[in-house]
Amino acid sequence: MEKIGLNELREMFENFYVSKDHYKRGSFSLIPEKDKSLLIINSGMAPLKPYFAGLETPPSKRMTTCQKCIRTGDIENVGYTSRHGTFFEMLGSFSFGDYFKKESLEWGWEFITQVLHMPTDRLWATVYEEDQEAYDIWKDLIKMPEDRIVRLGKDDNFWEIGTGPCGPCSEIYFDRGEKYGCHREDCKPGCDCDRYVEFWNHVFTQFNRDDEGNYTPLAHPNIDTGMGLERLACIMQGVESIFDVDTIRSILNEVEAKSGVTYKEGAEKTDVSIRIITDHIRSVTFMIGDGIIPSNEGRGYVLRRLLRRAARHGKILGIQGSFLADLSRKVIEISKKAYPNLEEKKDYIHKILQVEEDKFAQTIDQGTQIIMEFVEESKAAGIAKLDGERVFKLYDTYGFPLELTQEILEENGMTADVDGFTRNMEHQKEMARAARKSDEGEGWAEDSSTLEFEGISEFTGYESYVGNGKVIGLFVGREPVDHIGEGDTALVILDKTPFYPEGGGQSADVGRLTTESFEGEVSDVLKVHQAIAHKVKVIRGSLKLSDEVIGEVNRSNRNSTARNHTATHLLHKALKEVLGDHVNQAGSSVTPGGLRFDFSHFEGISKEDLKEIEDRVNQGILEFAPVLTEILSMDEASKRGATALFGEKYGEKVRVVTVEGISMELCGGTHVANSGQIGGFRILSEAGVAAGVRRIEGITGAGILKRLQQQENTLQAASEILKTNTSNLTQKASALSEELRILKKEVEEMKLQLASSSMGDMIKEARTIGNARLITRVFQDYDINDLRSISDQLKTGEKGLVLVFAAVSDGKVTFMVSVTDDLLEQGYHAGKMIKEIAAAAGGGGGGKADMAQAGAKDPSKVEDAFRVAEEILAR
Repeated sequence: MEKIGLNELREMFENFYVSKDHYKRGSFSLIPEKDKSLLIINSGMAPLKPYFAGLETPPSKRMTTCQKCIRTGDIENVGYTSRHGTFFEMLGSFSFGDYFKKESLEWGWEFITQVLHMPTDRLWATVYEEDQEAYDIWKDLIKMPEDRIVRLGKDDNFWEIGTGPCGPCSEIYFDRGEKYGCHREDCKPGCDCDRYVEFWNHVFTQFNRDDEGNYTPLAHPNIDTGMGLERLACIMQGVESIFDVDTIRSILNEVEAKSGVTYKEGAEKTDVSIRIITDHIRSVTFMIGDGIIPSNEGRGYVLRRLLRRAARHGKILGIQGSFLADLSRKVIEISKKAYPNLEEKKDYIHKILQVEEDKFAQTIDQGTQIIMEFVEESKAAGIAKLDGERVFKLYDTYGFPLELTQEILEENGMTADVDGFTRNMEHQKEMARAARKSDEGEGWAEDSSTLEFEGISEFTGYESYVGNGKVIGLFVGREPVDHIGEGDTALVILDKTPFYPEGGGQSADVGRLTTESFEGEVSDVLKVHQAIAHKVKVIRGSLKLSDEVIGEVNRSNRNSTARNHTATHLLHKALKEVLGDHVNQAGSSVTPGGLRFDFSHFEGISKEDLKEIEDRVNQGILEFAPVLTEILSMDEASKRGATALFGEKYGEKVRVVTVEGISMELCGGTHVANSGQIGGFRILSEAGVAAGVRRIEGITGAGILKRLQQQENTLQAASEILKTNTSNLTQKASALSEELRILKKEVEEMKLQLASSSMGDMIKEARTIGNARLITRVFQDYDINDLRSISDQLKTGEKGLVLVFAAVSDGKVTFMVSVTDDLLEQGYHAGKMIKEIAAAAGGGGGGKADMAQAGAKDPSKVEDAFRVAEEILAR
């Protein structure tokens, strides 16, 4: 066979099926678009499920794709074998109710024998044992010898997942030769040996399976074929491993160059690390290119896990500094023709890899040191499993994923207490949930979600602040009533209302409901299924079911909310322009007093970029751009480029809000009529709220004026305290700061002089315990740097000293343990000692063998801690 490169094989496959009237569709994103059952796309047919299920109409009844896929189910094997990988490309041909078995198998045979020129005597086929039709196609039409057509059972050649569409399949195998076989006479496809490799599966979806296990023929059967591109390349290039395929080998060569380690010429351990890095850099490059960012949950966690695993194996190979961003350049170089988005986003991909790898580097050394201490302690105690509390501490304190801890432990002949880790994780989550619940309290919104009410309300507030409505529901608490009176607080449900209910991140309107004999104050508006309920405090009169009321929205409140809501649209656009298209809304809160906007991003934003973002929003305001709303079909909105929130459910008709020339988003909220009505925009803060999620808080319009007034009052008050005017405030504060710095330095020097003068006494007071002399001392209002300085002076010229100091300040205590160098050789270890010492005062910490520190909460237990130090030395 001619050796054909992986990129060329992809192109040949797609071109072949285009010649058979197939629509060539580029790879779907690794992020599932409409399938919440999947975290990441893991097969060629996964993105096409809506077509196979009849939920959507495909662009053509015949399609072909080369789909990028990620599978992490057997990640523990990746690197340790030459076959497993997390990233792969799946070649596929599909028919949605068009052609069926005959065409699928005949075209498949034509491609592999006439285009790829695979030798026919090395090709085998398997069919489902009851599928005579497929058997006859191979035997009579394709003319494959019957001794190379193998019938297999349901486990091997029938595709089904639970209920729904399913059917038999036929797989094509390549015979690698006798040297790979088991030498049994009945060796053939289906055997456990490595001789026969399956590379192309043709699935015939022709049945529907119901809950009772019955199979009903489909009126329009489908075809779904899948062939792993890397596996095909192995066959065509005559190599045994995916890591020897041309494109993947070129990445592996870069790993060799970075590490200085040659593949297959060193220890198996280094080969494992090289394979892990080679595979994982492909995965993370494609994942980031599709908009996945590192986080501690979901697909972001998969990315972080792969990225950190690769980074750690770089350290095992001796690679100094960060290296993954450089390796991704090779991945992009060899794949950019088929996947142009990689080239378009290369700077962004490099940036995320650099930031994440640097972040991990800050914790991995410390975490590795801690885990190795745990390993030593456990082995010394004859324990082969690291307890769940410590495994969780590694995760929670040092950022070590459970899988990484397991891998390091396994390398050292130990296992992790996964059940204990899970219990600690759940305990933390329960505490967080309890804290949130105590903060939130019980609200009407929570109660209203369980109210039994089937009526429907019409919202009229887009057009007017005032509107008539009929009372169709009354509730006091959770109980339905037929009337309410003065002093009551109730939920009033209307058939029509101008009041906007809380939802979509926008706070509810406030205002009043009135009749000739009734007045009620509306303080909140809530959704109750398809109805709108108003939380009303009755000011005068009474109200009963079927009464007609006038609803009047507080205009000032609504307008302030609208200004902030439209500003979030301008902000969203500005963030994408300044930071990149990866930015997506992750949540928002719009109230009359301000706005909060959460968005996906991987690092803090610089002051320069924040100013640029703020300036762009204000420029959009100064353009006085009209704000238009339309009701469109979802397809039309998508064609126009309207931004939708990922994961949200939208109906066939959607409301599109356009700030002319600036942004277009799907949104059901209330907005200003012109961007100029926002008045102005000011960013108050920017911070991280979760892994991969940042938050900007801001104000607009009158909120900015109010803020300026508050700041002016603060400046005036500070000026009065410092006895200067506001224009000289900076200089006055600077002078006082310098004066304070000098005084503080003088105090520190005095404290050290006092300590130095008593050093002779401390040496004399040292108690000999075992082979060491122990000095314990409590220091009031000293910090850890002071203790280190005193320790260094005491140890100068001395031998056999163990210093245990406690600095007490503000009701807390900091311990420090320091050991002279000669004792280190005898096995004394400050880091291990301080754990027991601090624990006696309700604290914990760690450090190196010569010096360690720890914090504790109970200064009254300092003497207890000193006694623990004596016991340790006595041991």
